[in-house]
Amino acid sequence: MSPSATGLVLDRVTIAKAGTPLLSLSARIAPGAVHAVMGPSGSGKSTLLAYVAGFLRAPFSGEGGLALDGVDLAPLRPAERRMGLLFQDPLLFPHLSVGGNVRFAVPAAVRGRARAETVSRALREVGLEGCEARDPTTLSGGEQARVALARVLAARPCALLLDEPFSKLDMALRDQVRTLVFDTAAERGLPVLLVTHDPADAEAAGGAVTRLD
Repeated sequence: MSPSATGLVLDRVTIAKAGTPLLSLSARIAPGAVHAVMGPSGSGKSTLLAYVAGFLRAPFSGEGGLALDGVDLAPLRPAERRMGLLFQDPLLFPHLSVGGNVRFAVPAAVRGRARAETVSRALREVGLEGCEARDPTTLSGGEQARVALARVLAARPCALLLDEPFSKLDMALRDQVRTLVFDTAAERGLPVLLVTHDPADAEAAGGAVTRLD
C-alpha cells in the first residue's frame, strides 16, 4: 500500500500488549471517508487510535507504517500529526465557558480577532451559534457532544479519530450527532478512523469495516 496515497494510510499496522498481538490492520482512508473498526472491549481498538495519534504507552506497542496525505507520521510528535480526537465523554473543561473550551484548541498561530472568528465559525458549524458565554455544565448531552466536535474542528485537524463518541448518547441524539460528525468530515475532506462496538455506527458511516474477533 503506497504511503504517498492521499488520505490516511495504515500499512500493516500491528498492535500488541506485552508482546501478545491484539490486531493487525492495513487500510487507506480517503478524504471524507470513514473506516470503522469493530470489536469487543479489550480487542485493541482504542489502542490502535493511540498508536495513530502518537501517544501509545507501555505495556502496549505498535509497529507499521502511518502516513497522512503522503507525509510519514512516524517521526512526528502527537501535536504535529494534526489528528482530531473524539472520545466517549465530551471531556469539556468545567471552569471554562463554551467559547473558552473551543478557544483552547485554536492553534497559537491564530491571533487577535481571527481567534474569536474561528471559535464562532466552529460553533456555527455544529449548530451552537451565539453560545460562547454558556456554562458547559448547563448543556444537554447532545449539546456537550457538539461542543466537543466544535473544539476538535477549531484545532484544524487533518484527520479524525473517533473512540466510540456516540455510545453514551440516547438513540435520537446518537443519530443526530453521528450524522453531524460524518457530514462535517465529508465536507472538510477529513479521513476518519472510527472504533466502535455498535454495528449501527459502522452502518451509518457507510465506509469500509474491519471486524476484530
